[in-house]
Amino acid sequence: MRIRTFSGALVAAATLSLTAATAASATPPGDNGTVKIHDATTGEELRKNEPKVCSFYLDAFNFDAGQQVAWHIEAWANNDVDKGVTVKSGSLTLDADGHERTEDMTLPDGQYKLFWNFDGENGRAKHKVFKSDCEDEKPAPSDKPSATPGAPGEQTGTPTAPAEDGSSSPAASEPAAESPAPSDGASGDLAETGNGAPLGALGAAAAALVAVGGYLLTRRRTVQRH
Repeated sequence: MRIRTFSGALVAAATLSLTAATAASATPPGDNGTVKIHDATTGEELRKNEPKVCSFYLDAFNFDAGQQVAWHIEAWANNDVDKGVTVKSGSLTLDADGHERTEDMTLPDGQYKLFWNFDGENGRAKHKVFKSDCEDEKPAPSDKPSATPGAPGEQTGTPTAPAEDGSSSPAASEPAAESPAPSDGASGDLAETGNGAPLGALGAAAAALVAVGGYLLTRRRTVQRH
């Protein structure tokens, strides 16, 4: 009885192993592959999924060599397109390692769903829901106003310098021109001596003294003759 029971167990184990092997051989190739949503700045060798992106690409791993892929993206929620409408689509031929990536792409902000179909898939397409959000990547507006002529704080026109009474007056950019020196022969000009007496007056007095001296000398000689 024990021998029969042991034999039955062996037969059952062998049957299960054969069934599993048959099922494995019947599994279509490529179903072990996976696809990821990657930000455009993420290296394609990384196998993480990024469900919130702006500029992005699709990255495939572990599919069969040379497998053909057709993919499309549908609008899903929180955007201006009806749910289920295809907004992007394309196709790929995977390399010898079952890997390939799409070009970078963008979508309006909202929620979308990727559908990834390939040759020999088992059942339905692989799929992923993700969100496009480019609002955080827009540059913040500058608070600094642009400079315009005549704006407050800007210097325009002739610069001014404060006067002694506190008012502003145009600052001199060049020294004032000097008045021309008077000519020696001009009317009204007076040459000055060291003590401040006019030369003209001294000359007149000297001439008068010479005339008086001459007159007195002439008169003396006349008296002596008589």
